Amino acid sequence: MAGPRKSKAEIATIDCCLITIAVGEDEFGFETSNKIEVEPQIEEEDAVKLIVKGKLIAQKAKTSTLTGNQITLTDNVFNPELVQVLQGGTITYSGPDTNKIISKYTPPVAGSGEKGKIFKLNAYSAQYNAAGTITKYEKISYPNCQGQPVAFGSEDGVFRAPEYTIMSSPNTGEAPYEISYVDELPTLTAPAALAANSVVTETGLSLA
Repeated sequence: MAGPRKSKAEIATIDCCLITIAVGEDEFGFETSNKIEVEPQIEEEDAVKLIVKGKLIAQKAKTSTLTGNQITLTDNVFNPELVQVLQGGTITYSGPDTNKIISKYTPPVAGSGEKGKIFKLNAYSAQYNAAGTITKYEKISYPNCQGQPVAFGSEDGVFRAPEYTIMSSPNTGEAPYEISYVDELPTLTAPAALAANSVVTETGLSLA
């Protein structure tokens, strides 16, 4: 009888290389995040045991159901566009029409009930071989993500590293995440200049 076979893949991954946020057809990414933690959200049903006079007669085993994932994303800069996706609010732009810059971010009004957008989060990590060479990149995609309200603190001599809490809840028949492998990271393009008739709405940028 043959012995156990070796597994087909032993994949060594490291680093938080890139995070991208996809809202519909629009996707933007940032390389400033250095940590992402994922905690499965599990609903449990306790075991039921029939014990008669100290003797176990029968039992229904404990069941655990995965309902989604709680993602904690650590960034090292403040990204207003990300925060707007996570909790809503408005971004105000200023400057010449060909080079408008973000001048203000305003969160939703207290008690308004406004929430952020539903999005897909893609997390990329590097895959290395024994020679210390990157061979591929691992891409983990989390569906139906929605952010939680965000707050910020400050400390002398320490650059702010915001932590964002994100809930990912798969739809019926949808997997809680998907892992794929790509040869290269997506290329981040420079932000396009805003048109002269651009205005800011509660859901973000639109054309007047």
